[in-house]
Amino acid sequence: MSESHDHGGPARPSPAAWLLLGPVHVYRKIISPLLPPTCRFYPSCSAYAVEALTVHGALYGSWLTARRLLRCGPWHPGGLDFVPPRRDRAGRSAAEPGEAPRPPAED
Repeated sequence: MSESHDHGGPARPSPAAWLLLGPVHVYRKIISPLLPPTCRFYPSCSAYAVEALTVHGALYGSWLTARRLLRCGPWHPGGLDFVPPRRDRAGRSAAEPGEAPRPPAED
């Protein structure tokens, strides 16, 4: 259910991912404003979690989020860290909305 359908809008999270997004939104609205901005990454960990859960669903999105949170510490320099694109079952990146699927590159 996390794929966008023919309407061309953004992906909708699965029901399980939607439940996991609740605590992230609570953190972003209530806890985060009380803390100083100290994020080492762009996008922030909470923005990364929202995107990972929305794009990849509850299971893989949770894995990506946990991996990202474990890297957040003084031992890691931080930097740009984007959510990997969704892949189709054949292992190719899914096309962006409004973009035609690309054939695999030939060597």
